[in-house]
Amino acid sequence: MLDTIQAINKTAAFNRWAGFEVTSAANGEAELRMNWREEDMGQYAGFLHAGMIGAMLDTVSGYAAATVAGRVLASHFSVNCVSPAIGRAFVARGRVVKAGRKQVFAAAELYAQGEGADSLKLVATGNAILVPVEDPASAPPKKAQPAA
Repeated sequence: MLDTIQAINKTAAFNRWAGFEVTSAANGEAELRMNWREEDMGQYAGFLHAGMIGAMLDTVSGYAAATVAGRVLASHFSVNCVSPAIGRAFVARGRVVKAGRKQVFAAAELYAQGEGADSLKLVATGNAILVPVEDPASAPPKKAQPAA
C-alpha cells in the first residue's frame, strides 16, 4: 500500500512543489513529512503558513482514508492550530476513525520537528469527512445527450 500512496503523491503537482514525502501508509493510517522552506512556506511572522498546515492535514487524512476506501475526496475539513508552527521539518499523521460505504471519518495531527528526530511538538489537529469516488478511467462511458 505504501508504494501505491507514494505513487499517487508523486502525481500531485502541489505535493511535489511542497515536498510532501509519504513515509508510511497502511491499515487506515498514513504519515507525511515535509522540510521547512522559509522562502516560500512562511507567513509574515515566520511560522509555517496555515494554508500549508491545512494542506498537510488534508493530504494525510486522504491518504489514511485511501488505504481502506480507495480513491476519496474531502467533503468536509477542519483545522485547529494549537501552537505556532516552527520547526526544521513537519510531520503529519492521519488515521481513519470510522470507515463506512459512503463516508470515511479521519483525524490528523501535525507536529513540528526541532533539531532532534525525536523532538516533535504538536502544532495543529484536523478532522475530515471523505467520500469514496470512482476512478474516472473505470467509469462507464457517458451516453450522448440528444440535441435540443
